Amino acid sequence: MKRSALLFAALVYCSVTMGQDHPTRPKILGIAAVRLYSTNIAAARDFYAKVLGPTGPCLWCEEVPRSPFIMPLNAEQIIFVLGSPAQLPSNLLGEVTFATSDLEAMKRFLTASKIAFSSPKGMNGAPITLSDPEGHHIAFAKSWQASPESTLNASTLRLIHAGFIVRDRASIEHFYKDVFGFRPYWHGGMKDDQTDWISMQVPDGTDWLELMVNVEPDANQRLRGIMNHVAIGVTDIHATQKKLQENGAKLTEEPQIGRDGKWQLNLYDPDFTRVEFMEFTPVQKPCCSEFTGPHPGPQPPSKAPAKP
Repeated sequence: MKRSALLFAALVYCSVTMGQDHPTRPKILGIAAVRLYSTNIAAARDFYAKVLGPTGPCLWCEEVPRSPFIMPLNAEQIIFVLGSPAQLPSNLLGEVTFATSDLEAMKRFLTASKIAFSSPKGMNGAPITLSDPEGHHIAFAKSWQASPESTLNASTLRLIHAGFIVRDRASIEHFYKDVFGFRPYWHGGMKDDQTDWISMQVPDGTDWLELMVNVEPDANQRLRGIMNHVAIGVTDIHATQKKLQENGAKLTEEPQIGRDGKWQLNLYDPDFTRVEFMEFTPVQKPCCSEFTGPHPGPQPPSKAPAKP
């Protein structure tokens, strides 16, 4: 009995010690940037200039379009649009970058968790990149903010989520939930008893990843573009519709209330990548499940409310 007690105590001690030795994951505050691919940079630049509006400078937007062009959405979030590689990827949402409170701590956490990542040598503060179990590219960058004098601080456009097609739901959910601490926000589908979309919020903010499941393996580029998408939060979808029309954006759909109870309006870039405008809060009860996290609002990720 005494030997059993000693063995049990030793195991508990080792378990506690190992837990203490593993670096703590730093905060993941929200989406800092997305990288999109385009087969026609000139057409893409024209589309995004009209869709995003004059919220800030379009960097490297010379008369002759070049890749990449960079469009700050607000004081803390950026959209990058790059020319697609010769071999067109199936997912034109090339990368989602999350803002973290401590980049060096994230490196230590990834190393201890045995997750491979890359970081440019000799470039302190550069984002670190990695892939999830299905090869989706994600990155972590130190949270940044434009100077207080910047006009970007006045922008009300917010990236609130990004979505991509997922084949193995269990492994992806394990990766984001169990390893990085993402938490459930909402799930639903085209039918009340079906789950086609799983929303998982970052641990320390309100932005989320939307896992698009049940997509046919042979989906064409248009359907893949609908599924692999980005979403911009707004306070009033009908005011947004009017503004888009004033900017000369081509609208092919009318605003509608989604299955999550939120007003939304979809646009599509020249490669069919969907840009979804979505009101921050629902106006009616969602289908399928209740919301289990705080809703986003018109503020940058670093100022988003913490988990409830």
